[in-house]
Amino acid sequence: MELLKTKIKEDGKLIGSNILKVDSFLNHQIDPELMAEIGKEFARRFEQEDITKVLTIEASGIAVALMVGLELGVPVLFAKKKKASTMDGKVYTGKVKSFTKNQVYDISVSSKYLNEGDNVLIIDDFLAMGQASQGLIEIVENSQAKLAGVGIVIEKGFQPGGKQLRKQGIRVESLAIIESLEDNQIIFS
Repeated sequence: MELLKTKIKEDGKLIGSNILKVDSFLNHQIDPELMAEIGKEFARRFEQEDITKVLTIEASGIAVALMVGLELGVPVLFAKKKKASTMDGKVYTGKVKSFTKNQVYDISVSSKYLNEGDNVLIIDDFLAMGQASQGLIEIVENSQAKLAGVGIVIEKGFQPGGKQLRKQGIRVESLAIIESLEDNQIIFS
C-alpha cells in the first residue's frame, strides 16, 4: 500500500536496526484518514471471505480493526490482556510472549462474542516475532471458529513471525513489509 509506505518513510523514526517508531500516526497518535484507507484496503483484500468478526489485541490494534470492521460491516472484538472483573462466564484464552517486557501473559475473549460459526479476520498493527498473532489464533481455535486470515499493517520481514504463520498455511496480508532497517534506511520488499 503506497500511501502507507510513504507515511512510514516520511514520519517513521528508526531506533537502532530493528525498531520502527510510528507513534505519530499509527499506535499513539492516530491519523484517521490513513486508518480509513487501511480499513478499505483490508476489506478489499478479504471481501470474498464472508468475515463475521474482526479480532485484535488491545490496544494498538483496535483503531485499525475498527476501521476494517466498519468497512466489512461486522463487529470488532479485542482480546484483553487482563481479565476484567466484568468478564463473566466462559472465556477463550491464548498465550502471548512479550519480548519487550520479557514475560508471558494470557489474553482473553468472552465466549459470548466468539462462536463456532464465526469466520474471523485477525488484524494487528505490527508483525515481528508473531507472538500476538499466535495468541489470537489460539483463541480462534479454542472457540472452534474458522480463521479467514491475518491482516497486518506493518510486517518486519526480517523477523520470523510472518514466515512462521505462512508456513502454518495461514493467509497473511501485510500492507507494508519491511525487509531491512539497517544503515538508518527503511527498505520495503
